[in-house]
Amino acid sequence: MIEIAVALLPVVAFLVLLVVFDSFKLVSMRQLALALGSGAAAALVAGSLHGWLFDTARLDAETASRYVAPVTEETLKALCLLYPLMRRQIGFLVDAAIVGFAIGAGFAVVENIEYLRALPAGGLWIWSARGFGTAIMHGTTTTIVALAAKSLVDRNRAMALAMAPGWVAAIVLHSTFNHALVSPLLAAVMLMLVLPLAVMAVFSRSERRTREWVGEGLDLDVELLQLVRSSAFGGTRLGRYLAELRSRFPGPVVADMFCLLQLDLELSIRVKGMLMAREAGLEVPVDDALRARLAERAYLEKTIGRTGLLALRPLQVTGDRDQWHRHLLKHAR
Repeated sequence: MIEIAVALLPVVAFLVLLVVFDSFKLVSMRQLALALGSGAAAALVAGSLHGWLFDTARLDAETASRYVAPVTEETLKALCLLYPLMRRQIGFLVDAAIVGFAIGAGFAVVENIEYLRALPAGGLWIWSARGFGTAIMHGTTTTIVALAAKSLVDRNRAMALAMAPGWVAAIVLHSTFNHALVSPLLAAVMLMLVLPLAVMAVFSRSERRTREWVGEGLDLDVELLQLVRSSAFGGTRLGRYLAELRSRFPGPVVADMFCLLQLDLELSIRVKGMLMAREAGLEVPVDDALRARLAERAYLEKTIGRTGLLALRPLQVTGDRDQWHRHLLKHAR
């Protein structure tokens, strides 16, 4: 039982600490469970793939560990990040760190369970090295991919280009770890010393930026919403642009565009209010009125159509987080 605990609990305990230290709690339990599950599935696929490679390519264990596994395993874990990143389900770097580490933790738990079955008499030192070393390494490398990708996506980089730098860095770190340049226990100690400092630095920076975004963005959204609802809106740059769209789209569609503009501002204000409440330890429930507003927005998107939404993009005054706003509101408790 001690060996099982040492092999499986450290990476799970570190993930729990990440969730606890997150002030805004933007990663829902559903999203956390999906990340853990996708990481576990990636480990099962990796095990089958490696078994096939051993049978067909006649790989020796050392070559597979140093050069093949880092590529296959980091690729499979990185693929688990594609869906939440493409669907804009990750709002800030701290959320990317939690989701990335959860994927790595799910992978590590399944992998260590397989090792426990294959090496039932491995000894406490082996399981300490795997639990505090290899498992933490899996969480760390996927966190690196997630942080790099989220940072580059926010700078409007293409998804493939956003994923590449972190993926390469993860492969190099994984391969270096598997080369055993130092003893496995020493490598585990080094990871446990360096990772908390790096993660806490990311948390501190991300939470500071989140507070700035909430405070400054809330004031701006309120002012913009008041302007949109005022009689002076038609004379603004946004109002003139919307008026020009009447020559390209039917009147009812332009009216729906105007409604969508207001609705996005209202939802943005609702999200920022929710985050301020969460930081204060309060949870704002999702009521029927909010569900109706989300349903109304889905209806407006359908009536406006893809071409109309593209034409409306210059008026996306709430920034590039509209889709994340809706994801957060839909999955709020």
